[in-house]
Amino acid sequence: MSATDTGPRLLAGAIAALGWFALALQLLLIITMTQAAGGSAAGAILNYLSFFTILTNILVAAVMTATALGRPPSASLHGAATLSIAVVGLIYSLVADALLHDVVPVLAIVFWVGFARKGALKASDIPVWLVYPLVFFAYAMARGAVDGWYPYPFLDAGRIGYQVVLQNAVVVTAVFAALAAVLVGLDRGLARFGRKSPPGSA
Repeated sequence: MSATDTGPRLLAGAIAALGWFALALQLLLIITMTQAAGGSAAGAILNYLSFFTILTNILVAAVMTATALGRPPSASLHGAATLSIAVVGLIYSLVADALLHDVVPVLAIVFWVGFARKGALKASDIPVWLVYPLVFFAYAMARGAVDGWYPYPFLDAGRIGYQVVLQNAVVVTAVFAALAAVLVGLDRGLARFGRKSPPGSA
């Protein structure tokens, strides 16, 4: 996508604005609820930044902001953001609010399909993309072992046990890897389709 493509940049800006709005609203809500329960704002912010959903929406909002400003990120980083938000939409859609789990994932995927540069993703990107969820998993487990707080029920080792948590992690990682392979394959297919399109076609 060229930096001069006004339409895609405006769409990226709209997705970015929606994402930042949803993130700000979610932060306000979690701080308010935490303080109402006797907790601190600092603790609320720590919990807020301990959700994969939040971190991924921040990543997507940043990618869309950069794109809207005419400085799109690398194809691999855009692919990583699209993959991660797709998993958020697929797995976590019933966990929390619709903006962060349903609307932004759909818009981000549609934007990638329609406007992201194609043909640059490689199979070697897949293990790199998996580092993000695996690091998050390690953090969630470490924090849970220290203070007993887990961001998602399927990671709550105190309630369901480490064996089940590990099984859940394997399933989620497999979903990530499978969707990553689909994304790379789709990238290649769309790139070939684009090269075959006649001049002047959309």
